[in-house]
Amino acid sequence: MLNRVVLVGRLTRDPDLRYTPSGVAVATFTLAVNRTFTNQQGEREADFINCVVWRKQAENVANYLKKGSLAGVDGRLQTRNYEAQDGRRVYVTEVVADSVQFLEPRSVSQERSSSQDYGNNQGNPFSGYNQNQNQRNQNYSKFDEDPFSNDGQPIDISDDDLPF
Repeated sequence: MLNRVVLVGRLTRDPDLRYTPSGVAVATFTLAVNRTFTNQQGEREADFINCVVWRKQAENVANYLKKGSLAGVDGRLQTRNYEAQDGRRVYVTEVVADSVQFLEPRSVSQERSSSQDYGNNQGNPFSGYNQNQNQRNQNYSKFDEDPFSNDGQPIDISDDDLPF
């Protein structure tokens, strides 16, 4: 039998970090994952998938991911149920993450919160998010920047240069 889930999406809100009575860290977050097709109006829809991660990985997720962060989740699907206060049975399906990958470099959020203007970040999909990253990542250097970010110019690559 096989129960494996692999997702790539953006967090819809900041992760919620809690601790069990025995001191084990657990973080919950919701991942917005785009569907591969469009609806009748030509719009791309998304699924909002609840995820849970435990222990040290939970603390890392809470410390380094924020609303809008791009993340990859590898885990398993789990269904649980409980009795609500009004007496009815509630079923919950969620992904229990074995690992969470941070899919954006730190420099993306650092550039957005640094004092450099980069043309007011016009047309930049990441502008304005992760405003407090500079407080956590003060060892930022010019070397960490992506040389192609915010350039706005097409890259001239011939078909002979492509590996496929």
